[in-house]
Amino acid sequence: MSHATSTAPDPYAVALLRGGDRAALTVALAGLHLRGVVEAGRPGTVRRTGAKGMVSFRHPLEKAVRTSLYRPAGPRELPAREVVRRALARMRAELVAQGLLRALPPGRTRGARRYLAELRDHHALPDGPDGLAEDAMLFAVALYGERALMAVLPRFAREAGLVGRGSLADEGRFPFGRGNDIRYFRHGADEGFLADFDGDDRDHGGGSAHHGHDHGGGSHSHDYGGGSHGHDYGGGCGGGGYG
Repeated sequence: MSHATSTAPDPYAVALLRGGDRAALTVALAGLHLRGVVEAGRPGTVRRTGAKGMVSFRHPLEKAVRTSLYRPAGPRELPAREVVRRALARMRAELVAQGLLRALPPGRTRGARRYLAELRDHHALPDGPDGLAEDAMLFAVALYGERALMAVLPRFAREAGLVGRGSLADEGRFPFGRGNDIRYFRHGADEGFLADFDGDDRDHGGGSAHHGHDHGGGSHSHDYGGGSHGHDYGGGCGGGGYG
């Protein structure tokens, strides 16, 4: 199986696999908020805080999001800002190289679907933030989307426009684009793709079928320590991948 499945799960990549760009951005905003880097602005927007000193970034996407907030923005605006668009394109290109995403037609591979199913089997949807470390919160949001976001960060999610009408928060429907690809999905060429999303991410009701599993593994993530490790998406030229 791919490199991504043999190392500690990266919540940003997991979110992108599960729900596309919007889900990955939701995790980045949640992480920045937990560390006091961003906050809700006027209703439905996000802005930088007045935090002093060195800013801590756990992932290049976080650095890109923070850089893009030179002025407050609604979550739907962020994907169009160039530094964020490049960061997401690089992430998608890496997942394509790992065999977890297809470039054309865009979507998850069977290996990615198995990977997500395995993660759900071992990580339950939390009931609330009590006792959860930041890593576990971000991983829950990556894996379960809006349901986890409302369990661990409900106030920020509502005030920042991450949930509710016109929100960024994903339901996992057509996360890799619509257009002509909708015919591809309707004809079932990628069996299980829509079933994954319809069964797991559109259900905003009670708990998850996986309640009761140990949450311990949710603490895994890559520590980019101020953006000095891995790729720097804050400025340079974007990588390959598809838009």
